[in-house]
Amino acid sequence: MTSPLTNSAAQERWTPRLWGTLLVLCAAMFLDALDVSMVGVALPSIGSELDLSTSALQWVVSGYILGYGGLLLLGGRTADLLGRRQVFLVALAVFALASLLGGLVDSGPLLIASRFIKGLSAAFTAPAGLSIITTTFAEGPLRNRALSIYTTCAATGFSMGLVLSGLLTEASWRLTMLLPAPIAIIALIAGLKLLPHSEREKDHNGYDIPGAIIGTASMLLLVFTVVQAPEVGWASARTLLSFLAVAVLLAVFVRIEQRSAGPLVRLGVLRSGNQIRAQLGAMTFFGSYIGFQFLATLYLQSLLGWSALETALAFLPAGALVALSATKMGAVVDRFGTRRLIPVGFASMVIAYALFLNIDLNPVYAAVILPTMLLIGAACALVFPSLNIQATNGVDDHEQGMVSGLLNTSVQVGGAIFLAIVTAVVTASASDDASPQAVLDSYRTGLIVVTAIAVLGLLITATGLRTRRAPQQTVLVAKSGPVEEEQEQRVPVRD
Repeated sequence: MTSPLTNSAAQERWTPRLWGTLLVLCAAMFLDALDVSMVGVALPSIGSELDLSTSALQWVVSGYILGYGGLLLLGGRTADLLGRRQVFLVALAVFALASLLGGLVDSGPLLIASRFIKGLSAAFTAPAGLSIITTTFAEGPLRNRALSIYTTCAATGFSMGLVLSGLLTEASWRLTMLLPAPIAIIALIAGLKLLPHSEREKDHNGYDIPGAIIGTASMLLLVFTVVQAPEVGWASARTLLSFLAVAVLLAVFVRIEQRSAGPLVRLGVLRSGNQIRAQLGAMTFFGSYIGFQFLATLYLQSLLGWSALETALAFLPAGALVALSATKMGAVVDRFGTRRLIPVGFASMVIAYALFLNIDLNPVYAAVILPTMLLIGAACALVFPSLNIQATNGVDDHEQGMVSGLLNTSVQVGGAIFLAIVTAVVTASASDDASPQAVLDSYRTGLIVVTAIAVLGLLITATGLRTRRAPQQTVLVAKSGPVEEEQEQRVPVRD
């Protein structure tokens, strides 16, 4: 169903209600990123007060990832079937309650449970929010502008989370858990008033219950296996059997989707080269960045002795650059097209990682760290909005939630897999010599892997530059709307 606001979106000037709708959706995306970044700095204080071991502390982070990454496919399709507005608001309410629970608990298991519930709720708000945007704003310049602002909120939330966590943890780690609650409640109240109503999909050929069960189980097991592999061993019987079980479940899932009249994921959508490049680009881009952030944080805090706040401020230029470019990126995408901007962004990321390989035990911030962060900020500003635009362009309204869930799944699974790989490489390259230089050398080995992941993403997404399209080809933007030329086709792509 096309939103009643679509006609308003077709105008040059957005109405106050349209801006309000976008702000509500941006608030939810901001909270997701804020929550992920804030908890890391608070872990030592949490472990001390709740008497948690290192392995138990890992699950404070992994519990969120497990719920988020494991249920995104189900969350995206649920938004299509049951109504995007309804799913978004219910999940946002659950997120607020879980935030309150996480700040008030007095035991590790309850805290981990609250984190899992927050991840689960985010698995429904993220694809529902993205699909509300793509069905509210007409495909083309207006949607590009909206998506550039929306995706920028994630980077801004992540950067602000690092700074806020450094400040709040000084008072109490519980404040880092409680902070998202009032923001979520305000967004919920505003959403009840502003979000466009969306009907349930009527002609959906039934509910794909087997696909939902098997697909969710496979994603949960995959994320669980990757998260646990560095601790139990990549070559252990448990890890190998888990990966085998994941492969079997995925094979069964594909078979179910091929036969289902109303599949959870319509596999035909992956026949598009743009779609495949967007999904693989999301995996490698986010995976490389998460690995970099992990190593850079260890380098600055554990090796150089910087405080949590100093480390957060070191990362701040990247987030600030993304935030400042938010309102401009839509016009940049309109002019150059996503197939050009994504490889350019990946190239910027590769240069940033290569520059950071020059770190030593006495770094000059202005010479190495600051340029790295600025290049990363430029890369995020170019790539994240472009990936969302490329993945959702040309997709029918009734499948926007499904594609949004698929893209977010690629982001989360890519982050989990590549972070685990980087961690394993650093651990394997560590020597018995615990000198600072030996530790730095092990970090540098991990940074080489991070750079290689970014290079892989660059090579994958650069294949889109060779793709030629008929300039007059058209796509149907809305069921009842006019036929409009696809945004990617309005911009000529050169070899």
